[in-house]
Amino acid sequence: MKKKVVSVMLALTMTMGLVAGCGSANTTQQNADSSEAALVETDEADETASDEAGETEESGDAVEEQDAEAEETAEDAEEEDEENYETGDASLDNTRNQDEIGDNELLVVSFGTSYNDNRRATIGAIEQKLDDEFGGEYSVRRAFTSQIIIDHVKKRDNVSIDNLDEALNRAVDNGVKTLVVQPTHLMDGFEYNELVDAVAGFSDSFDSVAIGKPVLTSDDDFNRVMATITKATEEYDDGKTAICFMGHGTEADSNGVYAKMQQLLTENGYANYYIGTVEATPSLDDVLALVQAGDYSRVVLEPLMIVAGDHANNDMAGDEDDSWKSVFEAAGYEVVCLVRGLGEMPEIQEILADHVRTAMEEVK
Repeated sequence: MKKKVVSVMLALTMTMGLVAGCGSANTTQQNADSSEAALVETDEADETASDEAGETEESGDAVEEQDAEAEETAEDAEEEDEENYETGDASLDNTRNQDEIGDNELLVVSFGTSYNDNRRATIGAIEQKLDDEFGGEYSVRRAFTSQIIIDHVKKRDNVSIDNLDEALNRAVDNGVKTLVVQPTHLMDGFEYNELVDAVAGFSDSFDSVAIGKPVLTSDDDFNRVMATITKATEEYDDGKTAICFMGHGTEADSNGVYAKMQQLLTENGYANYYIGTVEATPSLDDVLALVQAGDYSRVVLEPLMIVAGDHANNDMAGDEDDSWKSVFEAAGYEVVCLVRGLGEMPEIQEILADHVRTAMEEVK
């Protein structure tokens, strides 16, 4: 590129001398010398500019790299702050990922939660209930379906929890012959169907496999859950209180369980009980409209979920303007939040134990 610049400028200088048609040989020579000097200076200037540009580019790269590192550090710090909120002592968990399983395994599969205390009070309590009931014949193990939660707990607390694939491979490696899988899911939705498909992929690895049903499956399940949640909140049922349960919600057809539970409550005289969801229908706005149509001064909020995790603590009971608590308070109600999961309740644990018994009948 530099040679082309020199050649073009030299040709231009000679052409200008010819076009001018005047001046002595000395003048021409002086012009040539001046041109050559100018070309040398230009060439040196090009090289200097090129070097400076290179240095500037390197400097820019360094600044860019420093900015990226600073941004990454800031993101890490923010993420660290989010992950270090106090949820209890994870080391108290029985993660149930031990080997030496034996011939028969009962694998309890949950979505999971990173709230340590509530994980023990709900998922841990369910697992222990099933261990008490069936531990003489089956080794009870755990699997979570949320990899985000698994990674979160590992990074924050250095506690390892098997995902479903790891748990199934552990069963295979341990030579398990009979596998019973019991989900703690509330309904037969996308997650439950994904679980069924995943287990089906391992069906040839065991002599027999059975999968238990979710909590809300039969009409009897619905009636038992209704009896449980109304009994657990009867102390607030004073005629001036709306008792609202917050479910998760799903785009699957199984979202209809919320409408079914609402209908069941209304038909059985619990007209001040309302069911809503975080991510589907009925929405918070739907529930708020129903409450405002009544004559209430107080609202009780409780999750209709197995665990009281992020949704219960933030979407329901959080201080953000769009939380259920804040919305009802802004509407003028006194609000009481009961941050507890269904999995804490012995009656719900018993429903799951009954589903395990049914599944075990299939493998005998």
